Amino acid sequence: MAPELFGAHRLERPLAWRWVFIALLGFIVAQVTSMGALYALAAIKGQSKEVATLSKLASPPQWVVLASLIGVWVGFIGAPLVAVRLGGQRRRLGFSFRWIDTAGIGVGVASQLLIALAYRPFLKHIKDFSGPVHKLTGSSHGAGLWVIVILTVIGAPIAEELFFRGLLLRGLEGAMVGGKAMTYMVSSVGAVVIDGALFGAAHFELVQFAGLAIFGVVLATVFRLTGRLGMSIVSHATFNGLAMASIVGSNSMVWHLW
Repeated sequence: MAPELFGAHRLERPLAWRWVFIALLGFIVAQVTSMGALYALAAIKGQSKEVATLSKLASPPQWVVLASLIGVWVGFIGAPLVAVRLGGQRRRLGFSFRWIDTAGIGVGVASQLLIALAYRPFLKHIKDFSGPVHKLTGSSHGAGLWVIVILTVIGAPIAEELFFRGLLLRGLEGAMVGGKAMTYMVSSVGAVVIDGALFGAAHFELVQFAGLAIFGVVLATVFRLTGRLGMSIVSHATFNGLAMASIVGSNSMVWHLW
């Protein structure tokens, strides 16, 4: 019997590789669906020829942001659902919550502070560090802005944790692990690091990559320690909530303390 580490049982290698492959397909579907939704809405609004320009704006229209978010989630949520249906592993995603998961609030706050400290020496050399958050909120205001905030704080953490921790991390760990206890531990740590790096890269933000990768490692570690997605989702939601508050609250949060 294979050794177990932390809270969750590992997948057998053939199934694990299947999950990694499904995650790859899911990511591709997410990008294609996002682009398809964007062009579909642009066609309805008669702006098909302006999609490339609108996507590059520092503050794109609200419909551009919504199309991108919802399109990506089709792949991020669909891939884990396909994996558990094909593999007969309905409980392996770890989608459950307990009261202890509220500790994720502290994890999210601590992660924001940790990353802020890590970037502090470089902030004066970085132009518009909060650009990605500004782009996410786009030109939205009033009710439209709050729709974006709710989707970012609640929808994004659920979709991304299902994909990156529930599906991808479990697949990577099972695919990498060997038969010996030490190999299992080293492979688990390796899977956590790779998962974090892929999480950072998937946001397509070069300057923010290091911070997002660090946070991805934190989320992966939380998932491995608990064996469930509850605390990592709460941590992710808190982290995103602080980032959004830095914009909605007149740039007053931790990114702007220095």
